[in-house]
Amino acid sequence: MNDRLPHSLLLAALKQHTVQLKDGREMRALGQGTWRMGEDQSKRDAEIEALRTGIDCGLHVIDTAEMYGEGESEKLVGEAIQDRREDVFLVSKVYPYNAYGDKLVKACDDTLGRLGTDYLDLYLLHWRGDVPLEETIEGMEKLKEAGKIRAWGVSNFDVDDMKELLALPNGKNCAVNQVLYHLGSRGIEYDLLPYMEEQGIPVMAYSPLAEGSDAKDKVFESKEINRLADMYSASVAQILLAWTVRSGNVIAIPKAGQAGHVEENAAAMLLDLEEEDFEVLDEVFPPPTEKEPLDVI
Repeated sequence: MNDRLPHSLLLAALKQHTVQLKDGREMRALGQGTWRMGEDQSKRDAEIEALRTGIDCGLHVIDTAEMYGEGESEKLVGEAIQDRREDVFLVSKVYPYNAYGDKLVKACDDTLGRLGTDYLDLYLLHWRGDVPLEETIEGMEKLKEAGKIRAWGVSNFDVDDMKELLALPNGKNCAVNQVLYHLGSRGIEYDLLPYMEEQGIPVMAYSPLAEGSDAKDKVFESKEINRLADMYSASVAQILLAWTVRSGNVIAIPKAGQAGHVEENAAAMLLDLEEEDFEVLDEVFPPPTEKEPLDVI
């Protein structure tokens, strides 16, 4: 599993693992995150190669944000997708304090300029701020009407936030909710994930490999996970990604700054974990039994 595999094989596997949006479009269940990419010029060529390799492998979802490197990540993505825009499902996120009126229009225009495109497939409110949700929804709908975005969504919203959002005019047009989710952080399984499934709204899982989390060492050093990885001739990262997208309603967006790591991530979609494997993982990292605060990094 860890040997280099043909990109055509990985592409075929990715096409079999999709999550459907309310508007009928599909997102592949595994994409590419870009947090902290574009900030170190010495890594730029490798990061661009990684993103382009991901596209070749079928990881068409690329997620970025105006916050990442204060626009440097978006510039990097723009360079990577040059001449390949139609092969990409492009996602970016807006600061909460920019998410209304003319400020939202300007923020979106600036993002589009850095990305070198005239539209986003998905535009997300990065987290909830002081701007009334009604104003953010109104602004997002106007961006849709203008053709600058195909759909909009939110990030770091818990159940109460989602219920408030969906009760507002046009709130049900929310396409996704992007939250922290990995084997070492399962709190959303208690109420948020079931609620999202009930509403027909997919979850985007950021840091699915526990990047930036205190749980990362515990997850990667787990004897049980390493045993499963050995059994499947896979890496721990591949086991974690296969686990994250198991429900069919979650899109995982791991960051990988090197082409080899991107190929490794893509190969996770070739894994076919058994029910007893998931039971083992539940024993080591149990699902929540009560409400937990939304985990963020």
